[in-house]
Amino acid sequence: MRKKIAVSALATVAIIGFTAPAAFAASGPIDFTPIAGSAYGQASSDWTEPYVVPEGYSQSLVSDETGLDVYPGVDDLHDMNTQNETGPEAGRYLFNTYEVSANGAVGVTDLTTGKSKVIAQRADWNRLDGIVWTPWGSLLVTEETEGGRVFEVFLDKEDPTKVDRIEERGELGALRHEGIGVASDGSVFVIDELNGGSIYKFVPTTRGDLSQGRLYALKLTGLTDAAQKWNSATFADKVGAFEWVALDQNLVRTDGDAASNAANATEFGRPEDVQVIGQTLYVANTSEDRVVAIDLKKLTVSSFVQAGVNVPVENKAAGVTGLNSPDNLAAGPDGALWIVEDNDFSDVYRAGKDLDKDGSADSVELFASLKDEHAETTGIYFGKNPKELFVSVQHPDKELADGIWKITRD
Repeated sequence: MRKKIAVSALATVAIIGFTAPAAFAASGPIDFTPIAGSAYGQASSDWTEPYVVPEGYSQSLVSDETGLDVYPGVDDLHDMNTQNETGPEAGRYLFNTYEVSANGAVGVTDLTTGKSKVIAQRADWNRLDGIVWTPWGSLLVTEETEGGRVFEVFLDKEDPTKVDRIEERGELGALRHEGIGVASDGSVFVIDELNGGSIYKFVPTTRGDLSQGRLYALKLTGLTDAAQKWNSATFADKVGAFEWVALDQNLVRTDGDAASNAANATEFGRPEDVQVIGQTLYVANTSEDRVVAIDLKKLTVSSFVQAGVNVPVENKAAGVTGLNSPDNLAAGPDGALWIVEDNDFSDVYRAGKDLDKDGSADSVELFASLKDEHAETTGIYFGKNPKELFVSVQHPDKELADGIWKITRD
């Protein structure tokens, strides 16, 4: 989640079809009227509520450095979030990673008592980022660094705030890991976060056992091997049919990027997060200003949300709100995809479903915007309560304000 900002110009917002506040498509427990635009002109490091949100929504602090300061004197960098999605008292506990460069940690907040604590910390953990609850009741956490690893954290069956053991899952590849997702069949999806990174699927030999299996990389079938390489000028052409190509599992354990290069897998622009919704895998390609939809049944890739296509290109200098550096993804309670930006005035979007089946979201609506200009929204997550959205705020200008917030429909 390194801050990289590129601002592009757009002559007029109207030609893109950005959803106007009077015509919104979101429905159900999290419906809203889109806000008018990013928090331009509202920059402040003196806030009690960090976001501009729609009418009918409130914000409350879950945990920050004033209550639990894991790294005194430096930013704690709260990152991704997840809950105990299954088992006893499902939804009571919110788990998070800390994206620091050494001595990484996993924390938990008891949403009933409000108390937070660290449940795992290791000196060799570097830039912990992704975290996801598995269908079999463990946590998977990732390192966003060169040669990054995936760890599986097994929790005490009687008390999910206590760690039973931790296993390194080298079969998922040594990669610049960020987001991670698990499908119902036990497959695990990961990415390599760089310009030229690929998208991967790990298929375990036995569902729920990640110690053995095979890692595959996505390869579009309609491109030459040369055209599979990352190119900032041609990324939008990377759509269509694909196959999962098997990788050298021995090489995967030491250098997943080299393994995908050897198979001529497709390269994208900084794929950073993944989200599985039904039979679709969504991937945020940050430097492309694009989120792709990967149909896991039909084996096709489409541009689901793309700046300049179905959402405006941002031009902050001109006051034009638009998508810039999509980073984290979440599945909404309405089955829609939610997106946050790694960008100044970090925005939160809802992408409507593709009802007309053209591969793109039918609407893209602005839900919230972060008022702390140089801070970053991460860790977007919907928990067991469909009216609650969790987000993390990283490196704000406000002191001791790295933390996790809850945005709730009143």
